[in-house]
Amino acid sequence: MYVIAGLGNPGRKYEKTRHNAGFDTLDILADRYRIDVSTAKFKALCGTGVIDGQKVILVKPQTFMNLSGESLRAVCDFYKIDVEEELIVIYDDISLAPGQLRIRKKGSAGGHNGMKSIIAQLGTQVFKRIKVGVGEKPQGYDLADYVLGHFSFSERLDMEDAFDQAARAAAALVTEETEHVMNQYNTKKEN
Repeated sequence: MYVIAGLGNPGRKYEKTRHNAGFDTLDILADRYRIDVSTAKFKALCGTGVIDGQKVILVKPQTFMNLSGESLRAVCDFYKIDVEEELIVIYDDISLAPGQLRIRKKGSAGGHNGMKSIIAQLGTQVFKRIKVGVGEKPQGYDLADYVLGHFSFSERLDMEDAFDQAARAAAALVTEETEHVMNQYNTKKEN
């Protein structure tokens, strides 16, 4: 069984913001595999389903980004998930160009507060992650204002493709070797 978590902030105010790239990707994955992600438990919205023959639990933590680890710890403990093999976390990354994907098997939080919380709660940096590039904050911008801001119309169109690709990568990580998925999706995005 796999736990696939998309990170974001709950509430209408935060919908479609840069920081909610994980939620947006998870929504596409849920739609594609007809998984209803509406059961409230583990401080999250959860849905159970099947992706290419593998049982999955899709998770959207409702703790707000900085406490995402509380929710994921509860899910992983309850289902006795081997986080190094069966956890996939999808989140926004400002160090990647908008729409660029980066899949990793492990790594630091890289300044991302949601990832800091998850690493602290799980006690490990070794778990699969899909980073969705949202672009570097412009000089003079406050980081929080930038990541909680909305994409422009043209950026949003590009990001929809990125969310679709990230959802495909998440599904592939359930059935394929991580290195193969990394080779397929960690390519430079053409402008």
